[in-house]
Amino acid sequence: MATPLSADKLLKALRDEGLHVVEHRSWRTNNRNHKGPWGPTHGVMIHHTVSSGTASSVELCYNGHSALPGPLCHGVIAKDGTVHLVGNGRANHAGLGDDDVLRAVVAEKALPPDNEANTDGNRHFYGFECINLGDGKDPWPAAQLLAIERAAAAVCRAHGWSERSVIGHLEWQPGKVDPRGFTMNAMRSRVAKRLGGAPDGPADPPPRPKCEPFPGSAFFAVGRRSAIVTAMGKRLVAEGCGRYTVGPGPAWSEADRKSYAAWQRKLGYTGGDADGIPGKSSWDRLKVPNV
Repeated sequence: MATPLSADKLLKALRDEGLHVVEHRSWRTNNRNHKGPWGPTHGVMIHHTVSSGTASSVELCYNGHSALPGPLCHGVIAKDGTVHLVGNGRANHAGLGDDDVLRAVVAEKALPPDNEANTDGNRHFYGFECINLGDGKDPWPAAQLLAIERAAAAVCRAHGWSERSVIGHLEWQPGKVDPRGFTMNAMRSRVAKRLGGAPDGPADPPPRPKCEPFPGSAFFAVGRRSAIVTAMGKRLVAEGCGRYTVGPGPAWSEADRKSYAAWQRKLGYTGGDADGIPGKSSWDRLKVPNV
């Protein structure tokens, strides 16, 4: 049982373990805390994405989809071993699982079979989605397996847990098969060995971009709340394009759309090209500072 790590402590733990970590967009405030509690935390859960491609997989895990809103985990582990942080707080990754399994994780004992789905796992587990098709044929590169080992060990080390606090989705929820392609017993053995020594890191943190990368036009939709929207609005005001009565703020609004349309017209766009929905070219020229 433990209080969840803060964003800064999670980032430091991962980097101290020797991992190359990328902070994706507004991961520090991307969570599902409004849908239920986050914590106390008891363990780390490993998944596979059933997807390919780093950029698209990271975006999927950050945003989720209509049937399962994001974030879908806390970190995405790419084929090259890079960990992309996409969430901090409650995430849609574990779902309902077996209370007997949870008790075993808390006690750090051997896991019983998972034959019930009666307990909220999103509250109690950190989740790492690992990019793999999950078909039993897609390979698991050595760099990716090492990153899974390091990520799991980093969280365990930060909380003082043993390797028994690391489980696979297939050990938690009946009917799940992930991660497919390696065994969790083998991974726990790797984590145990790592926890017996000193961490490898810290790895040198990659430089943060000076400007926020274009998040895609679909990002700007009714109901979207993000620090990116606030940063965008402040830049629009600075460019003399603000059309705000109050704000700007984190919720995408009609005032944001009108302000951005004014920016597009300032750049020379007309008609449907100045509809107030950001496109990559106009976004890159706005130079929204990284948040």
